[in-house]
Amino acid sequence: MGSRGRVPDDNPLGSGITSVFPSLPSGATPETAVTPPPGAPDNSPDNGADTGPGTGPGGASDGASGTGETAAPGDRDMPFGRPGRPLRSNPFMFGLTGALGVLTAWLLVQAIASAGSALVLIVVSLFLAIGLNPAVEALQRRNMSRRVAIAIVFGSVIAFFVAFGLAIVPPLTEQTTGFVQHLPEYVQQLQNHPLIRSVDQRYQILDKIQQYVTSGNLATQMFGGLLGVAGVVISALFSAFTILVLTLYFLGSLRSIKETAYRFVPRSRRTRVSLLGDEIVNQIGGYVAGNLIISLIAGVVTFLFLAMLKVPYALALAIFVAVTDLIPLVGAVLGAVVASGVGFLTSFQVGVACVVFFVVYQQVENYVISPRVFKSSVDVPPIATIVGALLGGALLGIVGALLGIPLAAALMLLAREVVLPRQERL
Repeated sequence: MGSRGRVPDDNPLGSGITSVFPSLPSGATPETAVTPPPGAPDNSPDNGADTGPGTGPGGASDGASGTGETAAPGDRDMPFGRPGRPLRSNPFMFGLTGALGVLTAWLLVQAIASAGSALVLIVVSLFLAIGLNPAVEALQRRNMSRRVAIAIVFGSVIAFFVAFGLAIVPPLTEQTTGFVQHLPEYVQQLQNHPLIRSVDQRYQILDKIQQYVTSGNLATQMFGGLLGVAGVVISALFSAFTILVLTLYFLGSLRSIKETAYRFVPRSRRTRVSLLGDEIVNQIGGYVAGNLIISLIAGVVTFLFLAMLKVPYALALAIFVAVTDLIPLVGAVLGAVVASGVGFLTSFQVGVACVVFFVVYQQVENYVISPRVFKSSVDVPPIATIVGALLGGALLGIVGALLGIPLAAALMLLAREVVLPRQERL
């Protein structure tokens, strides 16, 4: 009666909530336990006292069911009982699990396909950020802060695109306006040509063209075509703006992105994975930087040659050659064809000179310039370069061709540092 925390015997709740279902005395069994009648004194020496962790005020274990059963020592953390055996051999559960796995995989593929364009923009932005990072680090080594270095590099990129637009848009506008103004003269020349006149007399082609032009179908199709072209231009501008913003973001937080990615690797392997990851990033950055240098050289040399021959729109053609030179395998050929075509429009001799120039320059670029630029950045065999560019172009087009070579370099590094040593130990 004198113990601290003792509840009077006339309290209907006893010593707590658990007293409604009184517990067994220590060492008692369900057969020998006797429940005192209501109102009888409780002679338990520890009634109402704290009997240690995991027990209630009435001495009942937290894991007990309250029906007079003594809980096993391992059941204290399982108040609702032990779980049953897993249904491993149940065919229904096996089929349901397999069906849910297939459904999840299908939904994941559909989600990736729906977000394919956004994923391409993200990958291209990350690729450009990794490629511009060496220039930023080079400026940082000259006692510049990273923000100032990023501002200088990113401003240079924006200035290049602005110069490209100023060099390309005016010639295209002038050529389009001149073609529309001289269109009646071109039609008159076609009518005066003997071959065209004989074909027109037999099939009335010019009359059909005139009827089609005077009808409303041409205006409808042209209006629809203009809307389609406007949609494509707006979409391209939006994609370019998105890439620029994402590139700036990735460039500013590239270090934190790498550190966060490395934290997903177990600690025992984190050092090796970080070293391999940094080397892959360096190779990708070296490839992008080297490719930009080669394209810049191609553009400058092309501009000097076309300006010397007085080819019209030499600056626009040089920038076009520099941009297409970034595309592996076919980019240099595409730029050479366009520039040589403009040269042939100037004169036959100028066109032949352009063809000879681009053939010679491509050999110099492939065997002299490119090996020296990529000597210290990307170590990829020629066959891996060709295969990577072809597979990347087949999967993702121009973007895949651009990403194919650095990804091939990354795979070659992983094979050389991880796969081959493991095979030698087996």
